[in-house]
Amino acid sequence: MDNLIALLVAAPLLGAAVLLCGGRRLDRFGHWIGTLLAAVSFVIGAVLFVDMLGKGAEHRALHQYLFSWIPVEGFQADVAFQLDQLSMTFVLLITGVGTLIHIYSIGYMEHDERRRRFFGYLNLFLAAMLLLVLADNYLLLYVGWEGVGLASYLLIGFWQHKPSAATAAKKAFLVNRVGDMGLSIAIMLMFTTFGTFAFGPVLASTGGTSEGKLTAIGLMLLLAACGKSAQVPLQSWLGDAMEGPTPVSALIHAATMVTAGVYLIVRSGAIFNAAPDAQLVVVVVGAVTLLFGAIVGCAKDDIKKALAGSTMSQIGYMILAAGIGPIGYVFAIMHLVTHGFFKAGLFLGAGSVMHGMNDEVDMRKFGGLRTYMPVTFITFGLGYLAIIGFPGLSGFFSKDKIIEAAFAKGGTEGWILGGVALLGAAITAFYMTRVMLLTFFGEKRWQPDAEGHEPHPHESPKSMTIPMIVLAFGSVFAGGFFSIGDRFLNWLEPVTGHSHGESPVGAATVTAATMVVLVIGVAIAWTMYGRRPVPVVAPHGSLLTRAARRDLLQDDFNHVVLVRGGEHLTRSLVYVDHTLVDGVVNGTAASMGGLSGRLRKLQNGYARTYAVSMFGGTAVVIAATLLMRAV
Repeated sequence: MDNLIALLVAAPLLGAAVLLCGGRRLDRFGHWIGTLLAAVSFVIGAVLFVDMLGKGAEHRALHQYLFSWIPVEGFQADVAFQLDQLSMTFVLLITGVGTLIHIYSIGYMEHDERRRRFFGYLNLFLAAMLLLVLADNYLLLYVGWEGVGLASYLLIGFWQHKPSAATAAKKAFLVNRVGDMGLSIAIMLMFTTFGTFAFGPVLASTGGTSEGKLTAIGLMLLLAACGKSAQVPLQSWLGDAMEGPTPVSALIHAATMVTAGVYLIVRSGAIFNAAPDAQLVVVVVGAVTLLFGAIVGCAKDDIKKALAGSTMSQIGYMILAAGIGPIGYVFAIMHLVTHGFFKAGLFLGAGSVMHGMNDEVDMRKFGGLRTYMPVTFITFGLGYLAIIGFPGLSGFFSKDKIIEAAFAKGGTEGWILGGVALLGAAITAFYMTRVMLLTFFGEKRWQPDAEGHEPHPHESPKSMTIPMIVLAFGSVFAGGFFSIGDRFLNWLEPVTGHSHGESPVGAATVTAATMVVLVIGVAIAWTMYGRRPVPVVAPHGSLLTRAARRDLLQDDFNHVVLVRGGEHLTRSLVYVDHTLVDGVVNGTAASMGGLSGRLRKLQNGYARTYAVSMFGGTAVVIAATLLMRAV
């Protein structure tokens, strides 16, 4: 079975190569090739999963060595794969949800003349993400990491004729380069510390390594995770990434790019367990981001950007759980999987709404769509209930476990983290209820577009609604299925480890508190948007509202600190270069030129000048001789 692991990556990679190099002759059926090869990868993953279930927990890990990539003395880099319970979880999520998004894209991109290229990029995205989670060493993981960055750049800027899309792609690419620098530094530190970058030796050697080195490695890994998973302070690219086609948003937010940072931290758990300072920074980043994203989501009228803020917040929950350590590793991944179902469903639902509303994204221009788009309404509604943690749905089981784990951290830190997680749950209930009310309830607020065309909302074709139904099924049942008999916990514990911690409050108390804040959030949203008329143009709002509409001034901060700061630094360096460096160089050259000019006068070619020089020299020699004799 281990020989099948490489095929997981090879299938979508082959699809990308064929679709991107095959030319226009594939335009008519290229989308079917891309979808088929994504499905093939999922089937291979399912076969490997069934085989893994038939083995004991200690024998489930598979390895496949392909070839030696860089064989030099003292430096060995192999192309080899590792498939264990953690990577298998990601394989099924990436290929399963990814295949559904491929199917959805067949209808969504039907009239796009570059559809073949789009599916080629989707295949490339799957291949890069699979390489990332299947690599058995950090260097090969880095190749997949960069591949994900490249594919995201291509997909976010797919409609590059739009300046906003081209700018968003460049922004995502540049911000992620900052995080990628962190990962490259971490890998170099690993090699100088452990002599290798393979998972096994690195993670097994943390016990005998100084805490300072492990802290440095952990912080660099966190920087990498912040870039890919859009965590503070590298979160500014995520909202702009909505300029890409909606299936791209679903793929990035649910199954691929933003989950990579969570995977990296959980996979490197042994490093963070031995570096408590780095672990504390992870917790702080997760806690800050879950509130940051939730607040941003409250103020967005663009349905996709509201969901983008939601993704930022939910990934913050996962990073928070991962930062808690063995208490939260399993629950971080569990919420990642359930989030993959309901967030993909929500984004595909948003795309369905746009499909029926002439690509309109402003929720203030929707209203009453539940009667026109019943399948979209039901599937989107189930995703909404799942993300706010409605009892019995997936989010209820996974997010509540993270809140419990936060309290189980113990001491003052546990109370603070638990309180932050509860506050985030309340805000989540508010902004997601706002999205539901603005989109599907109330009076219709449709307006003709710039060309005078009135929207005619209608249900999407089956190629789009069937994936939404499947994802809604997962949104409802996945969390409960994972929780029966601690099924998911028992599955991942051999890889991630687990500790119950010492919670000052019981699980029942946490559940009750979560339900209270959920009701409060829904009630406030209903009061503001369900009982009152919704103006088509958003009111001016409070200072916080205006700041949230501008993503809590993250771009303003980046512009002032980084852009302007970089400009001032550049001007300073140019001034130093012109005045000091060029001054020394040019001054030396001028001095030598002046000196040579003066010396040149001694060799002018005139005999009388040479005669005078000889006479003068002779006179000096005679005078010096007489002076010495006199002394």
